Amino acid sequence: MSAPAADSSRRSDFLVLGSGIAGLLSALKLSRLGTVVLATKKEAAESNTNYAQGGIAAVMSKLDSFESHVKDTLVAGAGLCDERIVRMTVAEAPERVRELQDLGVRFTERESVVDLGLEGGHSHRRILHAGDITGREIERALVAAVRAAPGVTVVENTLAVDLLLDRERACRGAYVMDRASGRIGAFEASATVLATGGAGKVYLYTSNPDIATGDGMAMAWRAGAAMADMEFVQFHPTCLYHPLAKSFLLSEALRGEGGLLRLKSGERFMPRYDKRGELAPRDVVARAIDAEMKRTGDACVYLDMTRRGRKFLAARFPNIYEKVRGFGIDMAEHPIPVVPAAHFFCGGVATDSWGRTSVPRLYAVGETARTGLHGANRLASNSLLEGCVFAHRLAERLAADGEPGRAAPFRAAPWKYGQAVTSDEAVVVSQNWDEVRRLMWNYVGIVRTDKRLTRALSRMKLLSREIAQYYWDTVPTPDIVELRNIADVATLVIRAALARRESRGLHYTLDCPRPRASHRRPAFLRRSPPRAR
Repeated sequence: MSAPAADSSRRSDFLVLGSGIAGLLSALKLSRLGTVVLATKKEAAESNTNYAQGGIAAVMSKLDSFESHVKDTLVAGAGLCDERIVRMTVAEAPERVRELQDLGVRFTERESVVDLGLEGGHSHRRILHAGDITGREIERALVAAVRAAPGVTVVENTLAVDLLLDRERACRGAYVMDRASGRIGAFEASATVLATGGAGKVYLYTSNPDIATGDGMAMAWRAGAAMADMEFVQFHPTCLYHPLAKSFLLSEALRGEGGLLRLKSGERFMPRYDKRGELAPRDVVARAIDAEMKRTGDACVYLDMTRRGRKFLAARFPNIYEKVRGFGIDMAEHPIPVVPAAHFFCGGVATDSWGRTSVPRLYAVGETARTGLHGANRLASNSLLEGCVFAHRLAERLAADGEPGRAAPFRAAPWKYGQAVTSDEAVVVSQNWDEVRRLMWNYVGIVRTDKRLTRALSRMKLLSREIAQYYWDTVPTPDIVELRNIADVATLVIRAALARRESRGLHYTLDCPRPRASHRRPAFLRRSPPRAR
């Protein structure tokens, strides 16, 4: 069978890849500077943001302070946060929240005052939320605003394959695949924004949707961008454990509102691990659950919300309440079975305070980026905030730089299929997909060892060669593109984990169980960029 014909090129001033909070806000703000194409893998509302239950952290109460929010973020980050970035982000938070409200985001109020929740690691109530569907509410408002914005073209069901580089190795857009037809065309732009989210699907068990395959991280790496802190993968402590549930997240806010973690016997165990109990940061809670499951041999632990009563639970957590009831669990009467699952990447494409990467004309925002805010462990609900702040700063920087007028003329070459043929062995993709994810879960999970990491790297080298060969020999499909991306991201995580000879934040290894002052610095990974196509 012959290769599909390539799509004709699209040209715009700005190309934004991804439609979470960071991508939507970037597109909205950049539309004031020029034309924008926003390309997204599925529908515009399908993103990690859409699944965010908790909320967005900001100092909105007189009982709270910027200094307290800064301190909580630094403590959670275990010594690796960039304090300058933390202070900047925290200080900008109230203004960015008011901007979301102006755009139509309806945060939950109590007696005409915004209701502030409490989550693990926070010393004050500062989590703005929309019940327990905050992300869905933010996506609703921002998608509507973007669709109404002049100069923004939203292209759904498209998958970025690789970044376009000119002869100076500056990014000038991306090759993008139409998921339905398989056709690949060049989306050219003077500046490209990676807002493709995280990479939870690198792991077998994750709270992330199926789209979270690390596409932006992998493309940036292949284009020669510096990556940082890839070893720090946050495992959410509490995902619903049920054979029919597909990694349904149980919000941090449940523990913030009094939820207790118990063993099958009913015994609480978190006070044995941390004086903050269930309100300890996520890395502490996830490791404690992992340790108890290994010690007892139980398949899960239990989150007990029964003391809060049915009326409160149904009002505060309506989505969670109905979801678990659909699986036959009455959370007002019975504890909820939970397990940890891969949730958030604190590392990613290294950026400065304006979202600029090491590749000229390439920017990264949201979970795709490593800004320095999270350090070795993200404080709950700081991620939506990060997306807002850096989308705003990105647009400010591009406006100050006079973009898009500074871009030299550029015309991309059509995608070259070469001698590639249509694959008649899709089982190769599914086998390798499953093997990468199981390998990462078993060898590069919550608790690590040198032996497991070394074994993982050895196996990933073989798998990556096999995947690369398959990729170049066959006509690309969405599954093949995503498989190639998760293999690249998995290898980066393993390499970074082997290089960090200590335990810090989300990276915990039995061979080096304590933090080392000499390792209190970010870890960067770089590769030589490819030649321009």
